[in-house]
Amino acid sequence: MSAPQPRGIQFSEPPIFERGAPGRSGASLAELDVPAVDVAARFGALARREEAGLPEVSEPEAFRHFLRLSQWNFCIDSQLYPLGSCTMKYNPKVNEWAARIPGFLHLHPQTPDALAQGSLEVMWRLSEALCEVSGMDACSLQPSAGAQGELVGLMMMRAYHEAQGRSPKKVFIPESAHGTNPASCSLNGLTAVKIEKTADGLTHPEDVLRALERESGDDVCGLMITNPNTLGVYERYLPAIVKLIHDKGGLVYGDGANTNAIMGWARPGDVGMDVIHINLHKTFTTPHGGGGPGSGPVCFKKHLEPFQPTPVVVRRGDAFALDTDRPQSIGRVRAFTGNFGMFIRAYTYIREMGGPGLTQASALAVLNARYAWSQLKDHYTDPVPQPCMHECVLSDHDLEKETGVRTLDVAKRLLDYGFHSPTVYFPLVVPGALMIEPTETETKETIDEFVAAMIAIKEEAHRDPELVKTAPHSTVVGRLDEARAARQPRLRWSK
Repeated sequence: MSAPQPRGIQFSEPPIFERGAPGRSGASLAELDVPAVDVAARFGALARREEAGLPEVSEPEAFRHFLRLSQWNFCIDSQLYPLGSCTMKYNPKVNEWAARIPGFLHLHPQTPDALAQGSLEVMWRLSEALCEVSGMDACSLQPSAGAQGELVGLMMMRAYHEAQGRSPKKVFIPESAHGTNPASCSLNGLTAVKIEKTADGLTHPEDVLRALERESGDDVCGLMITNPNTLGVYERYLPAIVKLIHDKGGLVYGDGANTNAIMGWARPGDVGMDVIHINLHKTFTTPHGGGGPGSGPVCFKKHLEPFQPTPVVVRRGDAFALDTDRPQSIGRVRAFTGNFGMFIRAYTYIREMGGPGLTQASALAVLNARYAWSQLKDHYTDPVPQPCMHECVLSDHDLEKETGVRTLDVAKRLLDYGFHSPTVYFPLVVPGALMIEPTETETKETIDEFVAAMIAIKEEAHRDPELVKTAPHSTVVGRLDEARAARQPRLRWSK
């Protein structure tokens, strides 16, 4: 690919309020067969005094409007979505079929246990599978996202310390950990202590020891560490680091968002971690777009089991039940038992793949990321002097110095080549970061097309910087003023 190749037909589409006409409708309603209600008299001051101002459109107008809007968007079903860290994995359609089996789809969340045995068994078996993958003893499916999983894991850690008669506050977090980790500490009333990034991208035992000696005394709640970390590097010194924290009475929280890189090859529980969350969308192919629906189950060792959220799905003989008799529990952290639709999808994927398939998926994810890295590392700055795992981090820092073309410009220009951009400006410790994660499902041909586009954009930046700085040029909507949109958002339509 040596030139921009926009793909598909793109329609111009105004706001739906600018379509239709007064009195037009896409619904066929029966004549009113009950007495009419005087709304003003019935509800008084609460009654609405003016029309709602809803668009009046026909069914084809409404359907075409939303279909055309959908065609403006990138989605994992239409092309590579190389967002690093976010992991936009393809969602197998067999998962969607399973989630729509009527017995699962229409089950009310307050159905008595005796009438929901199939669903409870799926949750129990999914928990068992996640424990096997993570090397942990038990699992709670309740958290609605990885960030909430962090919150829950830290709540359990804090409850464990309190049960021991302690209340330590400090949590040590390497700079290469996920950015939500410090926020989760703050929400728990804990203090995040930063461990500085090293040149090789790894967290070293001596750096952890210095931080412990400098900051803590005996005030060690624990360590939060992401593995592989946000630089795409496997934390090879974990056993020694875990021992340092445990010797101080602390616990180790493993941010398992990047489990897709190690599934079937390494288990956090085997190196001594106490608790870990796993994002079902990032590893087990459940949907991720639009901010959800998320699911971030938490897996943990036996000493944390009494503190897990309730209710707990348990097996009693051949029956399954929701157990609420947990006096040391941190309590419920979301409505009902979790995002059940995601459980069905993840469990279907696990059963479809089996252990060997899950192991191979991780191997292919690493292979694809390393291939992309090998093809781009001589064109964009490589901030980490070693091969990556499931995602590679590059930088256009030198490109900006030479041409004035910024990271965001590269991302926008990729739209003209028919690609969504990788994650940009993250991790924060890398200037001009471009974080690329092709996942295991992309072919060599697709990665080659993406690599060619990235190289072509670099060449354009040197030849014609303004072309890249003003991109995109082939999309329905040109470059938006993102800073103004964030500071002065228009959240409603007006004439």
